[in-house]
Amino acid sequence: MTEGVKTAEEKAAEARRGPGARAGQRHGPMMGAGVPAEKSQNFGPSAKRLLGLLRPERSSLYAVLALAVTSVALNAVGPKILGRATDLIFGGVVGKHLPATATRDEIVQGLRAHGQNTFADMVANMPNLVPGSGIDFGAVGQVLLAVLGIYVAASLLSWAMGWILTGAVNRTIFTLRRDVEDKLNRLPLPYFDAQPRGELLSRVTNDIDNVAQSLQQTLSQLLTSLLTVVAMVAMMIYISPLLAVIALVTIPVSMVVTAAIGKRSQRHFVQQWKSTGELNSIVEETFTGHQLVKVFGRQDEVRAAFRAKNDDLFDAGFGAQFVSGIIMPTMMFIGNLNYVIIAVVGGLRVASGSMSLGDVQAFIQYSRQFTQPLTQVASMANLLQSGVASAERVFEVLDAAEQRPDAADATTLDDPHGRVEFEDVSFSYDPAKPLIEHLDLVVEPGQTVAIVGPTGAGKTTLVNLIMRFYELDGGRITLDGVDITNLRRDNLRGEIGMVLQDTWLFGGTIRDNIAYGRPGASDEDVLAAARATYVDRFVHSLPDGYDTVLDAEGGNISAGEKQLLTIARAFLADPALLILDEATSSVDTRTELLVQQAMSALRHDRTSFVIAHRLSTIRDADVILVMRDGQIVEQGSHEELLLRDGAYAELYAAQFSGAAVDVDTGEAPAPEMAAARP
Repeated sequence: MTEGVKTAEEKAAEARRGPGARAGQRHGPMMGAGVPAEKSQNFGPSAKRLLGLLRPERSSLYAVLALAVTSVALNAVGPKILGRATDLIFGGVVGKHLPATATRDEIVQGLRAHGQNTFADMVANMPNLVPGSGIDFGAVGQVLLAVLGIYVAASLLSWAMGWILTGAVNRTIFTLRRDVEDKLNRLPLPYFDAQPRGELLSRVTNDIDNVAQSLQQTLSQLLTSLLTVVAMVAMMIYISPLLAVIALVTIPVSMVVTAAIGKRSQRHFVQQWKSTGELNSIVEETFTGHQLVKVFGRQDEVRAAFRAKNDDLFDAGFGAQFVSGIIMPTMMFIGNLNYVIIAVVGGLRVASGSMSLGDVQAFIQYSRQFTQPLTQVASMANLLQSGVASAERVFEVLDAAEQRPDAADATTLDDPHGRVEFEDVSFSYDPAKPLIEHLDLVVEPGQTVAIVGPTGAGKTTLVNLIMRFYELDGGRITLDGVDITNLRRDNLRGEIGMVLQDTWLFGGTIRDNIAYGRPGASDEDVLAAARATYVDRFVHSLPDGYDTVLDAEGGNISAGEKQLLTIARAFLADPALLILDEATSSVDTRTELLVQQAMSALRHDRTSFVIAHRLSTIRDADVILVMRDGQIVEQGSHEELLLRDGAYAELYAAQFSGAAVDVDTGEAPAPEMAAARP
């Protein structure tokens, strides 16, 4: 968010992202949303892995399968039974116009004698024809009631199937969200350095939501559609093998069309969700730092960047939806063409007496029900492609390399004293750019160690190594003689209190934010920590006092007040080691003096590491370390370092004498230029 010279940490984080990431970033305020394009996984393996998430729901899926088979079977016999009603009606209509005094055989012979062979064949093959008799409405009613009962039962089974499947899918997505949350907690800090926050948020929210929607909408329809195709094919072969062959021609045609279009749409869906994550990253960064955007007048640049990413998302979304949307009308065209052919051939067979009208009607219904699930499968291709593309992005998070696990024999420190020792420590973010090399340092219990130096010298890196946010390249760090890699991370970090320059507060009351430092702390402990760190002074000016609710950014209190809250949180934690990284940078001078007094009490009997740019805040430190390019160039007390007239003395003089030094030459400016300064 800030502009200027990059720190070593920032450079290293950029190096870890690689040149592709830097090239993908937009140069402007609040940017950095660009991420290198990554090759998508194959659709097949990704879809198989996605379905594998449902393995714990096997019993529910078996029940769904049984209900689906029964429901489809009932739907399959419905048209055949309904065809009997058609035969009853058609036979009654024809029979009413035939003489009741003659038998069917006599009527057929008479028709053939008059040259009406086609009509004779049709009459001969009408099973429900009774000469001289009209429509048997009683029989027709019984058939219709039977069909109604079958369809009602099929609908109830389908409803039960949907209810069970909905529960199975939601439990699966619940487990997936939990696994992603657990995974994020196991990922190392460098992973988050390389990921724009908006992109990561999009993966764990938008993409998981899209996976849930895709599974919910496609599984039941896909299962029902495939079973329906099998059932319809079986019934069509049973009624007329010839017409069944004509209908089955649409299967290979449909498969070829769906595969060809689906292959083209997959890459569009991958790009669509990638662009969604990049756009979210821009929005998140822009609104987080909207004040900086306005202060530096970069609204036009931000708008241009947003428009560019929004255009990318539009192009990808349009391509994905348009290409996949072609499948549905194409399949409908194939189905309608097949319907026309079946109707013509079926009519000819009825006229020739080879089939009854009811069977043709049933076959036409089967052919429509046969092409309809194929069309549904085709229309679901876009949802399936989109869901698998989102699943791939979630799987990338789940497959990310985790931090080194705690050793199997990891120990804990029950009563640490705070002796910290660096033994030949080497570390770099980028192997090609060494940062800390062969560093040795011993800090005795209860000592206050101040770390000073120019930006990028490695000050924050030093304390991050103590927290074991990063693993060492060489050497070791010990706490009370125990290598920190042999300690459980939760135990190590539980004994360290940290106050950062960038404050972090969560949505909740002031009381809850302070109590975050020690779970189970009483209200008296919270109030004591607030009074000791001068939080109590400004809290009473708020309408609801300690019950004042802060938003996630703490926007309803000042930056200095937010920093005081984080100090109170560390005070409440009562850690063995204390790390203060520019902890008073946002408070005014008078409050800083008061906080310094609180810090003195907080640092009593515990080892403290204080990173400071304002040297006035660390005069009483036991040891001051002066760092430059990852090395400790000087160490000693404030008075000792001033007497040496070295790097610390230069920093001190530059800060308090008001003298300006040219950063390139190291020389003071010309007298006339110095005089021109206000």
